[in-house]
Amino acid sequence: MESRLKQRYNNEITSKLVEQFNYSSVMEVPKIDKIVVNMGVGDAVSNAKNLDKAVAELTLLTGQKPVITKAKKSIAGFRLREGMPIGAKVTLRGQRMYDFLDKLITVSLPRVRDFQGISNKAFDGRGNYTLGVKEQLIFPEINYDNVDKVRGMDIVIVTTANTDEESHALLKELGMPFKK
Repeated sequence: MESRLKQRYNNEITSKLVEQFNYSSVMEVPKIDKIVVNMGVGDAVSNAKNLDKAVAELTLLTGQKPVITKAKKSIAGFRLREGMPIGAKVTLRGQRMYDFLDKLITVSLPRVRDFQGISNKAFDGRGNYTLGVKEQLIFPEINYDNVDKVRGMDIVIVTTANTDEESHALLKELGMPFKK
């Protein structure tokens, strides 16, 4: 079963973007390639159990098992050695990606306190968008009573767009709540 966000993309959004940017073919229309959800767990240096909790939360949110990320170099000030596990990340593609994005746009972002919309400036110049979430509690799957520590995460939306303008138009059509 195709997600409703993907159906909307195929049925409405592609034709709007072809019209807006004068593409010669529908294959030129930018689409979402993947979504990477990254959670840094800095306190895993002192307590390894914190990393397990973060992994469990990410699994719950995304529906697939995260990869544990390790430190690239040693930093004495942080008591960090090269190769120590310090985070977790998930790369979502296909059906799970659309389901996650749909949930993020319709359910999770409106639950953020004092939410006025997401920044228009978080594009990287190549059509990818990075969104920082301060707490994992905005997701409906997370049970408030089971949370020991509020953790933030980075959500990177990778698109096939060539410019930030095209990527912005794509995300806006998908329903991303940008600031006015």
